[in-house]
Amino acid sequence: MPTVNIIGAGRVGRTFLRLLGTRAQDIGSANRASAKAAVRETGHGHACDLGAMRPADIWFLTVPDTQIGSAAEALAETQSLSAIAVHCSGFHTADIMAPLRAKGWQLASAHPNLSFADPVSAAASFPGTPCGLEGDAEAIDIIESLLSDLGATPFRIESDKKAIYHAAAVFSNNFATVLQAIAREAWAEAGVSDEVAAGLNENLLKATLANVTRFGPAEALTGPAARGDAEVVMAQGRAVADWNATAGNLYRDFSDMAERLKRSGKAL
Repeated sequence: MPTVNIIGAGRVGRTFLRLLGTRAQDIGSANRASAKAAVRETGHGHACDLGAMRPADIWFLTVPDTQIGSAAEALAETQSLSAIAVHCSGFHTADIMAPLRAKGWQLASAHPNLSFADPVSAAASFPGTPCGLEGDAEAIDIIESLLSDLGATPFRIESDKKAIYHAAAVFSNNFATVLQAIAREAWAEAGVSDEVAAGLNENLLKATLANVTRFGPAEALTGPAARGDAEVVMAQGRAVADWNATAGNLYRDFSDMAERLKRSGKAL
């Protein structure tokens, strides 16, 4: 069973500390108190300073994206034995840890498509979580096996397309949330109460999720653009633009993509 160290005691680090259990050896953090708190919360691992962390087979760098490079540099300076290093950023590739590769380390990134707002809930819902992997072949093989043991569903992505991969998640999740906010504001403009708008959001999103999951985007798509009702699309687009120019532009662009999706199976 490989030994695992974790650098970073935030929500992602604490989630993996719970998931790894007895496989977790040391956890280090710039804030020693947070590492100690993580150990108390989970009952696993040993909190210590970065320089005092013992050698391990696998090192998880669960620090914020802006700190991955500096954490890798510090690790390269303090550890004499090479190992496998993996970070969890959805945007950066494994190459951001290049100082470790120069010391003979194997590098990978593993991006769990999961909300880490609450480490307890994240650990409980981790089984079945899709995790995008890229990096060095040897490191990917080992991390893939470890994540599978933890219940995840790993898949591989192309390193040079990592930014596009992450942007896809932003479209699927973050921008979908923004669209719900626009819908709420449009309903409010039309005199719909917040309570009723919340119910509309819930019902429509549930049906959309079920249909997209079952049939795929093209078959699930409905609405005037999908029906080819150009007159409604144009008139409704003008009404939206009169209300808000930005929303009007979005309505026009999304209507064009909806029509193309229904016709060709692709939105772009």
